[in-house]
Amino acid sequence: MSLRSPLGRVLGLGSAKDGTGNWWAQRVTAIALIPLTLWFLFSLLLLPGLDYGTVKTWLALPISSFLAVLLIAVLTYHSYLGTTEVVADYVHTAGMKILLLLLLRFLYVLCGGASIFAILRVAFGS
Repeated sequence: MSLRSPLGRVLGLGSAKDGTGNWWAQRVTAIALIPLTLWFLFSLLLLPGLDYGTVKTWLALPISSFLAVLLIAVLTYHSYLGTTEVVADYVHTAGMKILLLLLLRFLYVLCGGASIFAILRVAFGS
């Protein structure tokens, strides 16, 4: 018989002793995406036009380029966490799971890096 309350037993790491880090990271990135996405949408709506010159001038502002890069980084990481959880939960063959997780990591680094590179290239002039 344990003297711990049921709540005390539940607040542990769980039966697998793993996974709370991913859970917290996904929640924190989801919360961070709310103001970043709202900023991005309102900033674009307030621009006089959406042509290349206007957006380039907007991205040339240090705060705009910084927040745009931050949005891409957080969005990419949040999406990566979600898709890796799907693979971990629904792919049962060990070899296929490792292959898919490596492929996902490669694709997310490639897409996130290319997006950040594009923002910085526009922000600093091409």
